[in-house]
Formats: sequence, structure tokens, C-alpha cells
Amino acid sequence: MENAVQARFSDYPELARQKLSELRCLILQCAQELKLGKVEESLKWGEASYKVKSGSPIRIDWKAKTPEEYYVFFNCNTKLVDTFRELYGDVLAYQGNRAIVLGLTAPLPLNTLKHCIQLALTYQQIRHLPLLGAAPTG
Repeated sequence: MENAVQARFSDYPELARQKLSELRCLILQCAQELKLGKVEESLKWGEASYKVKSGSPIRIDWKAKTPEEYYVFFNCNTKLVDTFRELYGDVLAYQGNRAIVLGLTAPLPLNTLKHCIQLALTYQQIRHLPLLGAAPTG
């Protein structure tokens, strides 16, 4: 783990640190499964950020002002969150067009979140496709 990210993680309450560590592992696992090469891990705006060449950056964070939630942030100038809302509007909660909001004590919607992360990590290749190439659910 990059030093600045490790320092940031150490500032989180225990449960938030655990949940964000799960997200970090999921992002790294998705990048590895998709054979996307090196994942650049850094701190952007005080949030852990993950980027690969073929994708759009993903940031994760917990905020003291909303202690029961944690977030997966995406570039608001992409179609990512709007696409997630179309595909998984009944499964996930959102903050505008920039984040997926997760409950700190709720189970992680693993398969759904994994798909969203995969779309973000390959965004540069699929951004021109309707629904980013994903099939609508339901």
C-alpha cells in the first residue's frame, strides 16, 4: 500500500478501515482479473485513488460527517454513475453523478460493486457504448 494511503487508512475508525480495505482489495483484484497492468495508488483530495491506463480513476473514502456510510467516487464527467443507476438503481444508493454510497454495517453488494468497478477500470475502452456495453437488468 502506498505510504500516503496507508497513513490515511490509519486515521479511519476500525470498521471504516475494514470496509475500505475490502474495497481496495476488490479494486486491485478486478484490475488483476482483467489484466489491466499496474494500478496507480495515490491520495487525491485526501481520498485513496486507484487508476489504470484503460480506466477512469476510482476513489474511496469514509467521512466523519456521515459516519454510517462510506463511498466509492467516480469522475463526475463520465457516464459511470448514470450507467450504474440505470443498471442497479434498485440495489445501490448514489450521491449525485459522482459516488456510490454504501452502508457501513450493511453487507457489501459484492457482485454488483465488482461489475461497477470493472466498468470504471475499462472506461476508456467502453465509454462510447450504450450502457458502457453492459446489459440492462430486469
